[in-house]
Amino acid sequence: MRAWGKPRVAGTREDMRVGVVALAGGVGAGKFLRGLVGVVPPEDVTVVVNTGDDLVVHGLHVSPDLDSVLYWLAGAMDRERGWGRADESFRTTAELRRLGADGAWFGLGDLDLATHLLRARLLRDGHSLSAATAELARRFGVATRLLPMTDDPVATRLSVIDESGRERDLHFQEYWVAREARDRVLAIRYVGADAARPAPGILQAVEEADRIVICPSNPIASIDPILAVPGIRGAVEAARDRVVAISPIIGGAPVRGMADKLLPAVGEAVSATGVARHYRKLLGAYVIDRVDAAARPEIEGLLDGGTVAVVDTLMVDDAVATSLAAAALACVGAGA
Repeated sequence: MRAWGKPRVAGTREDMRVGVVALAGGVGAGKFLRGLVGVVPPEDVTVVVNTGDDLVVHGLHVSPDLDSVLYWLAGAMDRERGWGRADESFRTTAELRRLGADGAWFGLGDLDLATHLLRARLLRDGHSLSAATAELARRFGVATRLLPMTDDPVATRLSVIDESGRERDLHFQEYWVAREARDRVLAIRYVGADAARPAPGILQAVEEADRIVICPSNPIASIDPILAVPGIRGAVEAARDRVVAISPIIGGAPVRGMADKLLPAVGEAVSATGVARHYRKLLGAYVIDRVDAAARPEIEGLLDGGTVAVVDTLMVDDAVATSLAAAALACVGAGA
């Protein structure tokens, strides 16, 4: 592990040269990581990304969370939608729908399609998902190391009750995109996780990191699949004093997504406290929004004295994301 000290001026690259591992997935992670690489040199950051919601569409391997993180770090994202490429069009998807193609419910943008075509070729040529991801990052000019949680297939699947009262088994993307999260969720499974192996470099990165950040991502859909891969949860728990999480819940509601549908399915409240309880064995520190400041004493009890920081966490722009990243990093580590 590299030596480092408490930053002299919070939020400046020169004073925060540390090695950081981030566990990530989705739009919240993408926004946060834009701030993180404004504090830490991009090449000193390793991002472990959820692949439980990967799927095959039109014969192409699509990695929604990997692509979201890639686009945010490359500055190629659509800020208004939060996902996909800027200046995107959807003519190909519209034509596939007109033709009645299977899988046309999943909206692939025309620019986004280029990413999936290149990934498909790399995978077909024998590259692992890790290697394909590294090549895509290189071509997008992203210096941060992006690692899928595993090179092995893992699928997040949900048992739900639909509007007719029938129990159904759905891939996460079917639930979220095709059915717009309207079904009541009974249970979540990470199929294939038990047999998966962490992607090369993950366990070493976690062991050697100065700080480990759990991004403000959906705990159930984005972070738990990563932790379900054998070895990763144990490595994070062993580094607990260096781990900080940012709550994705503000004032009892998720900023984006469907965490409010999934947290109750695992017995947790939809609150900053509920997320802290879900992560409690992993954390040395936790960051909540000012709106939830009253929950601070209870959360400190859950974390057995761990640090709880109260700051603005609604990332309306990169400046707020950078400030949030600096505050999170200041909570943990030898100089905290």
